[in-house]
Amino acid sequence: MKNTALITGATSGIGKELARIHASKGGDLIIVARREDELEKLKSELESQHNIEVHIIVADLMKQGAGSTVYQEIQSRGLKVDILMNNAGLGGYGNLHERSLQKELEMMQLNMIALVELTHCLLPEMIKNGGGKILNTSSSAGFLPGPLQTTYFATKAFVNSFSFGLDQEVRRHGVTVTALCPGPVKTGFEAAAGMGSSDLFKRAATASSTSLKGYAAMEKGKLVVITDGQMKFLINFMLPILPRRTVLKMVEKLQTVK
Repeated sequence: MKNTALITGATSGIGKELARIHASKGGDLIIVARREDELEKLKSELESQHNIEVHIIVADLMKQGAGSTVYQEIQSRGLKVDILMNNAGLGGYGNLHERSLQKELEMMQLNMIALVELTHCLLPEMIKNGGGKILNTSSSAGFLPGPLQTTYFATKAFVNSFSFGLDQEVRRHGVTVTALCPGPVKTGFEAAAGMGSSDLFKRAATASSTSLKGYAAMEKGKLVVITDGQMKFLINFMLPILPRRTVLKMVEKLQTVK
C-alpha cells in the first residue's frame, strides 16, 4: 500500500476532488460515503487512470458510532492510514426554531462528532509511526456568527478550534493538522442547504481549485488555509474592528434567500 489516504464524503464536491488529487500523486485511497454506486464509480475512475488501489467503505456518518464502525472496518481489512481527510459535512438553511431538531442534531453528528471519532481512532497509530497528516474540511464560516445557518457556522467554529488545538498537541510527534477554510464553493452544498439563490454563492469558487489549495496546505503542514481572498481579508482585518451587531446583520443579508 502506498501513502494511503482516508477521505470521508468522497463522492462529491471537495471530497471527490481531494481523492482525484491524491490518486494523481500515486497514493492509495480509502473512500467513505453513503452511496455505494457513487463510490464504485469513483473507484473505477481512479484505478483505471492511476496505478493505485482504492478501497470503499459504505457508511452513514450521521449515525451515532459510525466513525468507530468505519475504523473497525479498516482494522478488519488490515489497512494502514497515513493521511486522514475529514471532509464529510452538511449545512442547513433557516431560522433555528423553524428547522427540524433532528436535522440539527444530524448535522452536529456529521460535522463534529464523526470527525472527532475518526481522528481519535486513527491518531494513536500515526503517532506510533512517527508521522501523519490530517486535513479537516472546515469553513470560513467558522470565524463568523451565522444567522440563518446558526448551527452550521457553530459546527465549523468547533472544527477550527479542534484542528488548531490538536495540531499543537501532535506536531511534536510528526503529525500535522490543517484546517481547510473555504468561502462559498460550488459543490451541491448550496442546493442541499437551500441557498442556491443567496448572494453568498454568486461568486462561489470551484471544488477543484479549493481542493488543490487545501491539499497543498496539508502537504506543507500549514495550520490553516483560507482559500477565498475577500473572506481572508474580512476575517483578518475587518472582523476585529467591526461591531459584532454589524457583522451579524451583514452575514444575515448575504445568506438571505431571495
